[in-house]
Amino acid sequence: MKKRVVLALGGNALQKNGEKTAEAQKAVAADVGEIVADLAGKYEIIVAHGNGPQVGNILIHEETAATEGAPAMPLETAVAMSQGQIGYWLTQAINNAFLKRGKNAKVVTVVSQVVVDKNDAAFRNPTKPIGQFYSEKEAKKLAKEKGWVVKEDAGRGYRRVVASPKPIDIVEKKAILDLVSDGAIVVAAGGGGIPVYRTKILKRLKGIDAVIDKDFAAEKLAELVKADIFVSVTAVPNVYINYGLPEQKALENVSVNEITSLKKYGYFKAGSMLPKVEAAASFAKKGGVGIITDIDSLKMALAEKAGTIVKK
Repeated sequence: MKKRVVLALGGNALQKNGEKTAEAQKAVAADVGEIVADLAGKYEIIVAHGNGPQVGNILIHEETAATEGAPAMPLETAVAMSQGQIGYWLTQAINNAFLKRGKNAKVVTVVSQVVVDKNDAAFRNPTKPIGQFYSEKEAKKLAKEKGWVVKEDAGRGYRRVVASPKPIDIVEKKAILDLVSDGAIVVAAGGGGIPVYRTKILKRLKGIDAVIDKDFAAEKLAELVKADIFVSVTAVPNVYINYGLPEQKALENVSVNEITSLKKYGYFKAGSMLPKVEAAASFAKKGGVGIITDIDSLKMALAEKAGTIVKK
């Protein structure tokens, strides 16, 4: 039996060197395709991914080109657009990698809705910056016109900020599970998924403007599809304590209790390594294996010979 693996690719995975054009990002996706094709003989693979740079560009296009006759699409729809865009690049790259090997593969992108709680505390304190920068005057005008929350961002100008609620469920989970069980490689929960909530009375789904952290969404996906391994693929081969300092130390095999204790002492930064550590620990706590590593170390990390391995 193959082990089932959820790979959570970082939001900049397709922009390693600042690639901006579709062709440049597709070239980087080709490298991902090669790795997935190599691993597919041993593992059932589900690929989740971030979308930070891509959805940011979509929002800039939507906001700057909007007219009365062609108004800008809302954020939750922009997330769906980015899922289709990146999913296309990845599925094409994986298919092409198999064809190079003289094989055919079933590769499917599932545009995924991720359920959140409309009353999540994150909606009362939006913190996630998205889209382009504005002057203070422009930002305040847009906040008044569109009902946005805007905040100054590190001295670079003002940006819209949105909520980043925790994922509760994935609407398409059964379809994803059926596809994987049928031998497909699936791309799902891209960009943390399209944020939706269920109405109180009829339990209908409605989109809501938010950005869900891709590591938390991918971990939820791993849990729901009964994966054996969850991997947060990031820019460094290991999690480190005292990162960037002379005394930095790579974490290799750690328990949930050990990494939770390090988190309490503030070794991991919010918006950087913290969500990856929390997601890996959460998955390991449920009995799986959580891994944090870079794409070059991925194969060895899955064999537990590289990366940061978190177990119960």
